Formats: sequence, structure tokens, C-alpha cells
Amino acid sequence: MVALDELVIPFPEQQATMTDVDFNLMPANEARRIWHARPEKVRDVVVTRDLKLTVHVSMQALEADWRGLEASSSTSLHQSFDWCAAWAATHSNQLLLVRGSIDHKTVFILPLELVRGRFFRTARFIGSPHSNINTGLFAPGFDPLSGEQLADKLIADLSVKLSRVADIVTLEKMPFEWRGACHPLASLPAVRNQNSSFQLPLLETFEATLGQINAKRRRKKFRLSERRLEALGGYEHVVATTPDECRQMLDLFFEQKAIRFKALGLPNVFQDSETQAFFHTLAAIGSAGDGQPLELHAIRLRGEHQDRVIAISGLSRKIDHVICQFGSIDEDIAADASPGELLFYLMIRKFNAEGITLFDFGIGDQGYKRSWCTVETHQRDIVLPITIRGRLAAWGHRFAVRLKAQIKKNKKVYAFLQRLRQRRQTPGSASPSDTDDN
Repeated sequence: MVALDELVIPFPEQQATMTDVDFNLMPANEARRIWHARPEKVRDVVVTRDLKLTVHVSMQALEADWRGLEASSSTSLHQSFDWCAAWAATHSNQLLLVRGSIDHKTVFILPLELVRGRFFRTARFIGSPHSNINTGLFAPGFDPLSGEQLADKLIADLSVKLSRVADIVTLEKMPFEWRGACHPLASLPAVRNQNSSFQLPLLETFEATLGQINAKRRRKKFRLSERRLEALGGYEHVVATTPDECRQMLDLFFEQKAIRFKALGLPNVFQDSETQAFFHTLAAIGSAGDGQPLELHAIRLRGEHQDRVIAISGLSRKIDHVICQFGSIDEDIAADASPGELLFYLMIRKFNAEGITLFDFGIGDQGYKRSWCTVETHQRDIVLPITIRGRLAAWGHRFAVRLKAQIKKNKKVYAFLQRLRQRRQTPGSASPSDTDDN
């Protein structure tokens, strides 16, 4: 890795050929930092000097350390190397990979990308629009500093290194308490995200798991769905295993979801070609060890409607954690059999038997999620302005998040704004929202 005092950020088409760098756009002045610190902070600045922050543009240069850090069960699969590489391959945003090291050993990576808006330049987690939970990558047991010291170090160094290319750093959808641990960045200034995520712990047996959410009612609903589908000739729960099956099932999902969004008057967050290419790239990766970036499940009919797929779900699996990324149903056949609910039942039963301990329904507050889940995880957006313009952007972000939270409490206003956003969306373009639950 070559350290440079100054770096000209390349255009997207130049990124593929560019060697990795650590760019220090304005070399840090430790004396200036200490001079402006409050007296009680002077010692903290001295303590944090052993932690070095560098910013890189090449994922491959960090791959070995990256894959080592992502092995931790507390690291979100959305920060995995394969997930981020798939996004980078299908989008043209500049990568800004923040590496924290002590004595040349990598202790954390924040995989960011630069997004240029109309007024502000934002560094955010790679692929943030389609992530359900973000954590960054931290070494297990990483605790060389207090959380407050780490926060001070991160703010100071990012301001120094990124202020010529970005106005604000936003680390969205971060749970400060996750899987029994406090996040190392919990001391940073943050606002609660307008959406929570919802999880169902999977216990020793499937019966015990169902017992958390009214097992009797769940089994009754399952039997009713089965009877209605048996009347049509039966069904099977299938998982796409070949490249052709993955491609066909994913294309069918995009088709079913587009129909659903249009009927509901919602903008289609899967409409643009880059997003579809991203999910196709993920699906093509396949299973690796104890994880898989994207696994496609479906309910397929037999009999009169042989091979008709009436429900699809896309899941990501990492160690003992499964996240539902998306789902769709065929509105024209057997809708009264609740095929989407049936598919959840079958998938949860399958993963329970395979030793998965957490089934995650993802971000967004919806009735079916609350009916399945016993855990609600609040998420935070860390907002770090690094220029004067960025301070305005940070204020705008916090205001927008709070406004969205209030709007979502008023169903009529929320529905009106969603319809308005749908009309503004042009064919083939990305939705102005981050997720369909935004």
C-alpha cells in the first residue's frame, strides 16, 4: 500500500486500474488537535496515537484482513467482502475503505462509498440502500480504547482525510446493542432511524420456537394453507440451486414485485438495472462454508398449475443468522392460501432443524413481521459532518429521519406521499427511497 500526501480521486471508469492508496489529503497536525481539545481530552488524544486510520480505494488490497474480520458472528453480512464486491461491481460509486490498525494489525474496517448528491457529497456504507443492518467490521474483543476515545479519534481523522472529497459521513441502520454486545461506535453522535428491524430467535426445537408466537394459531394457519393448495393439486418448497434456476427465480421476483408495488401505489425499489444486476451477482456466488449471500426459496404448485411459482423469498445466511432480504407472491393464483406466510413457516422450520438461531425479517415495521417476531431492534444513524456544508447536511439528515418517523404514524399522509413518489419515478430509474419500507 502506497502512502500519499495528496490524491486526486479517480473517475469511476478509472477505478478498476487504479492501485490501492492510503490518501492523507491534509496531513494531520497532532499539535493543532491537542491545542483545540478540552483539557480532559488531552490524555485521550495521546492514548489514541497507537490507532492509525488509513483510507483505501481497493477492496482486493484489504481482502485477507476483511475476510478475517467478517468471520465474527457479530458482523453484519452486509459488510461481508462478497456482498460489498457485488455492489461495487454493479455500481460506479468511488470506494472509501476506512482501515483502523494498531501495530500494523487491522482492527476494524468501515467499508464506505462516495455518493454525490445535488448539494452534498456523502460517504456511506457500501450498498446501504439495500442493507437491513450495518455494523462495520471489528476484530473480536477489540477494546484498546474507550468508546469515547475511539469516537474522538474517528471524527478527527476522517475530517482530516476525507474533507476534500466528502461533506458528511453517514453510518446508517446500526444497532448499538447487537447479539449481546455494545457496538464500539455507540459513543458517536447518532439519531434513531425511523425503522426498526425484527427478529425471531430459533430455539432448541421448532415447537419451542412456535411457542413464542402462539403455536396453536400458527399450526392452524399452516394446515389451512396446505388444504387450499392441496385442492389445487399440491405444492412443493423449492430452493434454487443452479445458475439458471437462480436467474429465472430472481427475474420472476422482480416481475411479481413490480406488479405488487404498482397495485399499492408504491415506488419500485428494485426497478433500476443496477439493483437487479447486484442481486443477480449475489445469487450467482452460491454457498460458501457456513454462509450464502443470497439463497432463493419458493412455493411451486403441482397439478393443474404445474410449476407455477406463487411465492418467492430471498434470504442471506451467515453462520447462525438468516436475514430475509425480500419476498413476493403471485396475486392471481391461490392468494387466499397465504403462500407468503406458508413459505415463512416452511423456511423457519427448515432453518430451525439446521441449527440457525436467529431468523431476521429485516428492517421496516409491518404487521406480518410483528406477528412472527419477539424481538424489535432499534437502529441508529451515525451522522458525522466533516465540512461546513456537511453540518447543514447533518442537520437535514436528522430532521428528515424525525420527519419520516412522524409521517409514518399518519397512515393517510404516508400513503399519499408514497403514491406521489411512485408518480415521480421514471421507468428504469432507482426509487428515491432507500427501501420499500422507508
